[in-house]
Amino acid sequence: MRLPQEIIRDKRDGRALRPADIADFVAGVADGRVSPEQIAAFAMATCLRGMAAEETVALTLAMRDSGEVLDWRDLEKPVLDKHSTGGVGDAVSLMLAPLLAACGAAVPMISGRGLGHTGGTLDKLEAIPGYAAYPPNERFRAAVEAAGCAIVGQTGSLAPADGRIYAVRDVTATVESVPLITASILSKKLAAGLDALVMDVKTGSGAFMASETAARELAASLVSVARGAGLPTVALITGMDEPLGREAGNAVEVRGAIRFLTQTPRDPRMEAAVLGLAAELLVLGGLATDAGDADRRAREALDAGAAAERFARMVASLGGPVDLLARPEVHLPEASVVRDVRAETAGVVAAVDARALGLAVVELGGGRTKASDPVDPAVGLTAMQRVGARIEAGEPLALVHARDEAGAERAVESVRAAYRLDPGGTPAPERPVILGRVG
Repeated sequence: MRLPQEIIRDKRDGRALRPADIADFVAGVADGRVSPEQIAAFAMATCLRGMAAEETVALTLAMRDSGEVLDWRDLEKPVLDKHSTGGVGDAVSLMLAPLLAACGAAVPMISGRGLGHTGGTLDKLEAIPGYAAYPPNERFRAAVEAAGCAIVGQTGSLAPADGRIYAVRDVTATVESVPLITASILSKKLAAGLDALVMDVKTGSGAFMASETAARELAASLVSVARGAGLPTVALITGMDEPLGREAGNAVEVRGAIRFLTQTPRDPRMEAAVLGLAAELLVLGGLATDAGDADRRAREALDAGAAAERFARMVASLGGPVDLLARPEVHLPEASVVRDVRAETAGVVAAVDARALGLAVVELGGGRTKASDPVDPAVGLTAMQRVGARIEAGEPLALVHARDEAGAERAVESVRAAYRLDPGGTPAPERPVILGRVG
């Protein structure tokens, strides 16, 4: 292995790194030969100098190979997954994974916790009593075999070098580096043993990539590097200028997912996102001939209750109640205080600060301000009004679910401030969710 500082020097000076040097450096990160200070210097040099696509592919593969790589070939099904860059009111994974399973895929979905103002899939699932978000690999595999899908957290055996590098990036102002974001996301997905991946790259006030230009740059990097690493991938650019669903929180989003899977009509924005992502994966995985065929198959699985049945099987396989879908009100926690956020004036909703709504949920206790914070699964927001809706004075903009009166009052003010009403505006149809496609 070359000295780590020499590899850092090359990147600092703008020289492209050889794949062998990248592999050596990442191996040193994994086994402790590379110090935190050297990881920080490498991350900053990469953030400032960037990486060519070939370098990012090499970094991704090296991080994948720093730990265990799962093998699902014995299932004899296409192994599919989706990754989102994070948003508010985005419970898509809870519906998409069982829907894909009902259409014939295996979906071993490695998910994460909330980050900043965005909600985390694992936090939502842990609102279900007994749900094991970090099962042993044997139980994870058994759940995928039994239900066709399992949504769990990343264990220390998958891409461990990513964990060390990310911890340093988080405190050195290098989180935004596109090559490092790309390698971090894809190394874990490649370690999960996938056959195809769809990326949901968010843009707007509630996204980490606020501008569509930045979102498209990240999407292009993810698709190019994933394909360079041998993983067929498509990215959809989706809007996050308002919450995706009408609920934001943990238990409230699980309830919303159960309604989506078991009842009609479905929320149109959520339906567009779920079916759009499902169509891409069903085609990539060879389970549908084209987008039209994929949409038909997905709708049939929803309408027949097959996707709901897969969700119920997944929950039961990972320790949750067997009757969750039939009796969610018995099992999911509910907040003790529920308050309307009433509009002070009449008008049409002209804009919503999705990030502010996400932060309101965090302040209620539904997210974390530091890693050690507990999460209250019961709190959150529901019945959030959409952009383009006509609201009369005194009508609710949303409902706040809080643990106490003081928290409810603070959240009511935060939510009201996040909405901008145009008194002379004209009601408008809901804006499209899918803004573009890369790949």
